[in-house]
Amino acid sequence: MSCVSSLPPLRLAVVGHVEWVEFLAVDQLPHPGTIGHALRTLQEPAGGGAVVAVQMARLQQQPVHFFTALGRDSVGEACVKRLEDLGLVVHVAWRQAPTRRGISLVDGEGDRAITVIGERLTPSLDDALPWEALGDCDGLFVTAADVPLLKACRAAAVLAATPRVRLPVLQEAKVSLDALIGSGLDPGERVEPEQLNPAPHMLIRTEGAAGGLSLPGGRYDPSPLPGPLVESYGCGDSFAAGVLTGLAARWTLAKAIALGAQCGAACATRFGPYG
Repeated sequence: MSCVSSLPPLRLAVVGHVEWVEFLAVDQLPHPGTIGHALRTLQEPAGGGAVVAVQMARLQQQPVHFFTALGRDSVGEACVKRLEDLGLVVHVAWRQAPTRRGISLVDGEGDRAITVIGERLTPSLDDALPWEALGDCDGLFVTAADVPLLKACRAAAVLAATPRVRLPVLQEAKVSLDALIGSGLDPGERVEPEQLNPAPHMLIRTEGAAGGLSLPGGRYDPSPLPGPLVESYGCGDSFAAGVLTGLAARWTLAKAIALGAQCGAACATRFGPYG
């Protein structure tokens, strides 16, 4: 990526969730009464928290700390092993509930459908994890947390989150976010500045191939794809990782968004979020 070489060394972390996802490239998306065929398969620990953390580790070419919760099962253990192989330092709050799983289908046109299985497991400030490290972070991104943990995350120099943290948590925590980054196309991620007190310093909404909207800043353009479109899974999270990394480096908002757009475009050319 064109501007990655100018990144300074950064201490980055993610607090969030993981889903063990089976990716299927199919001849057609499901329709009632039809039988489809998988042309290609892949299994990865994904979900917003994992994708953001791996993308940040790749940008920095150094480990990123990832605080998460997983079921104490074989799927959870497989998540940790794979995420460590992808460059993360994984801090796990083990749960008795099963690790959440998912299925992501994509057809030859790049259209996709996702089904998640089980409840999202969320880390809590009550978990015996090294939360004191949050205060050492130049940049921290949150995809899942309880209210006390989100408040503790404010110790980071730059704090960004996704609306998937969930509006009641964001409202009760009353944390001053440097950036709230989410999909402008998904009604479930639509948060208006007046719904939060204090309002985030920056609100960034992605719109896929149309670019997106930043408040302040206005509309921004997408980055050209570096190859053929494969699928869109993880593009928004990869974008968020690039933006947070740029903001942690004290870049301008426009430059941070440009890095995020490059990360999202690169993800769109991969099968699965990591390639």
